[in-house]
Amino acid sequence: MSTSTNPPFGTPLLQYFPFPSNYLNINHGSFGAYPTTVRDALREYQRQTDAEPDNFIRYKLPELIDSSRSAAAELINADVDNVVLIPNASTGVNTVLRNLSYKPGDKIVYLGTTYGACEKAVIHLVDTYAPEGAVEGIKVEVEYPVSSDEILRRFEEAISQKGVRIALFDTISSLPALRLPFEKMVALCKKYNVLSLIDGAHSVGAIELDMRSLDPDFFVSNLHKWLYTPRSCAVFHVPARNHHLIKTSFPTSHGYQPEERPGRPKVHNPLPASSKSAFVQLFDFVGTIDYAPFLCVPEAIKFRKEICGGEQKLLQYITNLAKQGGDHVASILGTEVLGDEDQRKSPMVMVRLPLTFTSEEIHQGKQHLLREKIEREISEKYGTWIPLIYHGGHMFVRLSGQVYLTLEDFEKAGQILSKVCKAQQMSKL
Repeated sequence: MSTSTNPPFGTPLLQYFPFPSNYLNINHGSFGAYPTTVRDALREYQRQTDAEPDNFIRYKLPELIDSSRSAAAELINADVDNVVLIPNASTGVNTVLRNLSYKPGDKIVYLGTTYGACEKAVIHLVDTYAPEGAVEGIKVEVEYPVSSDEILRRFEEAISQKGVRIALFDTISSLPALRLPFEKMVALCKKYNVLSLIDGAHSVGAIELDMRSLDPDFFVSNLHKWLYTPRSCAVFHVPARNHHLIKTSFPTSHGYQPEERPGRPKVHNPLPASSKSAFVQLFDFVGTIDYAPFLCVPEAIKFRKEICGGEQKLLQYITNLAKQGGDHVASILGTEVLGDEDQRKSPMVMVRLPLTFTSEEIHQGKQHLLREKIEREISEKYGTWIPLIYHGGHMFVRLSGQVYLTLEDFEKAGQILSKVCKAQQMSKL
């Protein structure tokens, strides 16, 4: 298929996605979406698995997984021996945090905008080691608007403390969805001899990445959010220097190699002999799950190349659309977009809603109840879903740019939000 026949971005590309004609998918960031060509590949892999379970899982699956790992590694410019596939970014973050050994006084640094489940993973570690006092979580407060330079200053102040073992940070935070200076944060971690763990949930397929240049200690990114693979699928990158730190997958797989200790009986490994690294073998087969989404990475990349004209054109379109669309929605609402120019270099945008709350309402948590009410109302009445967040004293929405969307779709979203906000304002009179 030649890229010379590429259809233009926007409405013409809707034909490749399974959305009903009356649905506006302007929240691509939460769960992603994938084209029907990828869906067909998914169904075929599932059919083959169901037709001959043993033959497919035992003999065909390993090679297909390797092909997907290779495709993902090439996309992020990484050595394939350092790349494995896992279900999602949260799995990767937990895998790193729970594999590390900790001693009294060790600290884990993370940002205030860290994804909630990942923050709770840190807190769970703190609680687990509480009797020994071995782990302390240091939360770097981030409330926008704030400059990237100020974020870096606060981050450096935190990781320069004695005993910091690892720092967890995003490429693009989820809510609010703003790009962090993650490249400079990795460099700061190296400066202070702190392990860097990048939660790149919104990364592969959303921004350009180069693992050889970036060189974090650990990196994980969902592929089902922005790369167009089926749910769920993520890439986990660990450079060779850190393979020894990842001793087990979660749950522990047959690839785990127990330490040799006097009197310990030999543990049987039912998997065939492999020339792959111990790190890769840990994640080759982590129990019986549906591996079909993992196998669709090449098909997803093929769609992006042949239908969308390649990564550069695709990324440019979705980023520009988020910027222009966000500005347009802000003009409809009479508000503004959150973040500076660098922080907005992503396919997601945060727009403030024209809603205000009294101090008493905030004390009562009314802003959170209203967020839930508006999200459900939009879903039930308007054929779309838009995430809201109360941040820095204001209510914001997150909108996603995508190849099947146009500026007109952001106009629709803006009008929906305008109606909902006006109705809320009238109800308070």
